[in-house]
Amino acid sequence: MHDSAYSGITKCFNDYRAIRCDYFGVPIRTYKDLEVFQFSYRLALDVSKTARAFPAFEQFEIARQLRRASRSIAANVVEGWAKRSSTAEFRRYLQIAIGSCDECKFWIQMSKDEGYMPEAKYRELLNEFNRLGAMLNSLWTRWRSGGS
Repeated sequence: MHDSAYSGITKCFNDYRAIRCDYFGVPIRTYKDLEVFQFSYRLALDVSKTARAFPAFEQFEIARQLRRASRSIAANVVEGWAKRSSTAEFRRYLQIAIGSCDECKFWIQMSKDEGYMPEAKYRELLNEFNRLGAMLNSLWTRWRSGGS
């Protein structure tokens, strides 16, 4: 995809209140059309791959918690989208996703401090979770201006 097309899509998805994307005139029909879902899903896959490299004795501790929290973000976007006819309900699921995003930041910090994650990977993931948190907060704030 060309950068200009991607910029248009990004601009389109920046206003999540819209049911149609003005750039292509394509309706947002499923959660898969939401950039925040796509980003959170890819990030959960990256986290899962990273956590598999942790020591065996941590696979049921830090690695499991990190995988669970990262997967929860995308899952809550999906569940909230299914209930989007109620603004309050959709926003509630987004708030849970925001909490899981913050939890991931804790677990990656712990992983780095325990010596299971290199500094470079820690910084990369921290930046990605910060970006995802901003996306979730933006969607939460903008979704139908908080009306019900």
